[in-house]
Amino acid sequence: MSTPPEVPRQPGGVNISGAVGRVTGDIVGGNKNDPEALVAALDARGLLQIAELAGLQRHTIIALAERLRPNERLDFLQAVRELERAVEIALEVVAKGDRGTNHDAIVNAVLARVAQRVRDDDLDGGVREIDVALHELAAGYRRAQVVLLEEAVKIETLRRDPASAAQRIEALIVVNRTADRPAWLPEFKAQHDELRADGEAKGLSFPLAVAAELARRRVATARDAEERSDAYADLGRALTTLGARETGTARLGDAVEAFRLSLAQTTRERAPFEWAKAQVRLGIALQALGEREPDTARLEEAVAAYRSALEEWTRRRAADQWATAQMSLGNALRLLGERGADTALLLEAVTSFRLALRFYTRERAPTQWATVNANLGNTLTAIGEREAGTARLEESVAVLRRALEELTREAVPYAWAATMVSLGCALRSLGARETGTARLEEAVTVLRQALEELTRDRAPIEWARAHRNLGTALWLLGKGETGTARLEEAVAAYRSALEEWTRDRVPHYWMSTQVDFADALALLGWREAGTARLEEAIAAYRSGLDGSNSEQPPIVRAEIMVKLGETLRLLGWRETGTARLKESVSVWDDCCAATGSLWPPEWSDWVRARRAEVVAEIERRSTR
Repeated sequence: MSTPPEVPRQPGGVNISGAVGRVTGDIVGGNKNDPEALVAALDARGLLQIAELAGLQRHTIIALAERLRPNERLDFLQAVRELERAVEIALEVVAKGDRGTNHDAIVNAVLARVAQRVRDDDLDGGVREIDVALHELAAGYRRAQVVLLEEAVKIETLRRDPASAAQRIEALIVVNRTADRPAWLPEFKAQHDELRADGEAKGLSFPLAVAAELARRRVATARDAEERSDAYADLGRALTTLGARETGTARLGDAVEAFRLSLAQTTRERAPFEWAKAQVRLGIALQALGEREPDTARLEEAVAAYRSALEEWTRRRAADQWATAQMSLGNALRLLGERGADTALLLEAVTSFRLALRFYTRERAPTQWATVNANLGNTLTAIGEREAGTARLEESVAVLRRALEELTREAVPYAWAATMVSLGCALRSLGARETGTARLEEAVTVLRQALEELTRDRAPIEWARAHRNLGTALWLLGKGETGTARLEEAVAAYRSALEEWTRDRVPHYWMSTQVDFADALALLGWREAGTARLEEAIAAYRSGLDGSNSEQPPIVRAEIMVKLGETLRLLGWRETGTARLKESVSVWDDCCAATGSLWPPEWSDWVRARRAEVVAEIERRSTR
């Protein structure tokens, strides 16, 4: 039997290490948590017994669990926390209802005091009693409104209705204030800021969704350019945080639009600093959106926005903001460089990161210093994959290890996990060029540790990235072994990645992962008896070809076609007819006609030899 092809694996302009930065908010997507299982978890914590003693029945708690809606992506532990908080709020409402208030008793007491004043011939005192009581009743009415509205906010939280919660908050604010535009009272802005901070810090989506609704109320009632700019910026920030954690792009698209409207209200001449801030915020939303779209237009816009901001945010005028913009620019350049296999852009990204490190020293800002180094490490990995030798990859590993000295699992678990994925990617690429397996084994260990924090429900994009890199490390290990265990693990890891990296959500990452998945299936199918794995590999290669686009280098499509032809040859060798073998020749001929001039010499020699072998076999079978 012929050996499988050893066509060099091209990086395809994709570095799957990801960027490290502050990630906030909560993941929105499918909710697979079973209400009964969530209630059982509360029972194990003793909360169910407390609730039932207070009169909150099990069926009510199940109903609360079912309000964790399907468009909210919550891992099991987070769903338990959300339900636990909902039960606590419900118990507060029940307890307050049981205690009750009795305004009639207050009125009766006042009348009794007034009567005594009259009996004492103290008519002025009687009037004062009534006036004081009326004032207290008015204040009490306002207090009652506050109590009821605060309870209403809690109920809307249980209902998970952000628009209604925002309406209740606005009504709450005007109980003690007369205002024709409540959304522009300082208390309203404070509520918005508190909710956004709460959602970011605790990883909850509902506070962020309410913050977005409050921002929309500010947008609707803004009177001038300054107010509109501020309101749209608030809306954009909430939507960006929510959208960055979703697998879709709708929120990010809305965030981009909000920031564009904010920027339209701010002229560079009137407020250059605020104009630069608006440019950076727009760039962040464009970059998050562009990373998920098949073309690079959004990423190019993000780069332009960052460069515009840096014209005003110079190191001399605003060093902190200048460093932030440099880091953001570096990440956008890295993504562009990966997409187009453009080493010049990647080197430019390295320059931006090194400039940011001039301000973000470890002594001055250790977390920012580590974050910039993590992103620098990602970029060095991408460059190292495109260069001969191992120097860049070794530098990347060293930089990422330094970053992890500050980005610890205890202090910043998400950033730690994302950086561990980057380290796993660097180790995987380095291990692929070394003769031993130590680096690859370490890559597998590191990536599996990262997945302890990066659960699918909490961080689906990063979870998929970790599985894709894990699959590649396992594939490389399996390729050097005689058995199939590692290859089967690689196939499983790629399958997991493709559950989240779908063609609709992230077409660029989906295509490259689909091809790697096909590689693992093809090698596994070659080692196993039967044809099922080879047939699945062929389907995966065809799917990858169908999903490739004109912006990718032609050599990427050529590589897929060469592999497809070889897998068809392997399958045809196991079958009795000649259909698969003829298809193999046809694929290679089409590939050679379209891109043959771009092939490395070893590809041309290999395909010619394989083609001749297949043609001879077709002739032999046809003359039997």
